[in-house]
Amino acid sequence: MQTSLRELPNDLDQNRLPSHVAVIMDGNGRWAKRRGLPRIMGHRQGVDALKNLLRCCNDWGIQALTAYAFSTENWKRPAEEVDFLMTLFERVLERELQEMMAENVRIQFVGNLIALPRSLQDQIDKSMTTTQSNTGIQFTVATNYGGRQEILQAVRAIAIQVQQGKLQPDEINEELFSRHLYTANLSDPDLLIRTSGEMRLSNFLLWQMAYGELYITDTLWPDFDRKEFHQALCAYQKRDRRFGKI
Repeated sequence: MQTSLRELPNDLDQNRLPSHVAVIMDGNGRWAKRRGLPRIMGHRQGVDALKNLLRCCNDWGIQALTAYAFSTENWKRPAEEVDFLMTLFERVLERELQEMMAENVRIQFVGNLIALPRSLQDQIDKSMTTTQSNTGIQFTVATNYGGRQEILQAVRAIAIQVQQGKLQPDEINEELFSRHLYTANLSDPDLLIRTSGEMRLSNFLLWQMAYGELYITDTLWPDFDRKEFHQALCAYQKRDRRFGKI
């Protein structure tokens, strides 16, 4: 008897699923180009792929999903594309808020949010406030996010405390440092998935991914579906995570 798409596939061990999955959603533009479509169509299709992955994680019992939506380097893209993405983020948040509430999703945004358009900031605030009491999957969206910038702002915050005499240098450890990152309320990702075959982190979760497993697929992000995610989880469950031990 075949398992329904909403149920965990029979060949996956519920007890060995990653608690926290992160995704670098790469390939929207190439997906559109191959079909003779404008790049914005790839981004629209990419939103649908992210919605489907979020629902899949929720169905299969994964506790947290973090998506790299817009990096600090993405501002270098053509202004028309950046403007479209900002508008798309805002409209999707407004449109999907009721569904996130129905599915018990708790959403948060990480990154330098002050640089975003005011109307998008307002919608972000509304989404986080509205869903903050939900008890389902923690959905984190990295927007205007950069790993190096995140580390620098943590260093500055800690340095100020040392300068003010509130903290001694020998009190600084990994746990304290992690509490000053954007992701202070999250466990580190167990699995990072990157689509489109690129073999790099692209300034994403540099501290948090110290021992996370990487899964690279040639599939372009808009084509990443439950079957692709199933394959990623199967590969993950075959890994021997030793964390430096023998």
